[in-house]
Amino acid sequence: MHKNKGFTLIELLVVIAIIGLLSTIVLISLSRARQKARDARRLRDVRQIRLALELYYDNNNAYPLNTDNDCGGWDTGYNGGLGSNDIFLRPLEINGFITKNPGDPSTTAACGGYVYYRYTAGMYGCDTSKGAYYVLGIRDMETSDNPHPLSPGWSCSGRDWQNELEWVTGGFEK
Repeated sequence: MHKNKGFTLIELLVVIAIIGLLSTIVLISLSRARQKARDARRLRDVRQIRLALELYYDNNNAYPLNTDNDCGGWDTGYNGGLGSNDIFLRPLEINGFITKNPGDPSTTAACGGYVYYRYTAGMYGCDTSKGAYYVLGIRDMETSDNPHPLSPGWSCSGRDWQNELEWVTGGFEK
């Protein structure tokens, strides 16, 4: 008797299905890891921006004014800071408090990514005696629902920015 050596069609299909399933699992895991890495960069960027804002304040006794006004008056940092018209928080870069114009690593929409707004004293019911204040936030975190668990939050009696942004903080000038 002659014995055939080789695989049957069914055996080959089973192996191909297993390889396809494993490949899908690996790709999903890799995608999730990339999302987490981008979120980690976002959090690192806003920590750097906050520090730069405080250094700017120490030198100027005020936080920078809005300079970009991409989205309803908000300065926004998107597209990795590479957009030709994206001048997000340019005073921080010009004065040497940050070395690179920060921008969200993946968001390309003008109203997405990082946002900054400097409000005058008393806006939205904030205590007038504390002076003007800024709100700094991230609109598009990929691995959490609103709010991000590490968000310090920011609100006044007339507005809670945590309901609008996934990560938010702020600071008063006095």
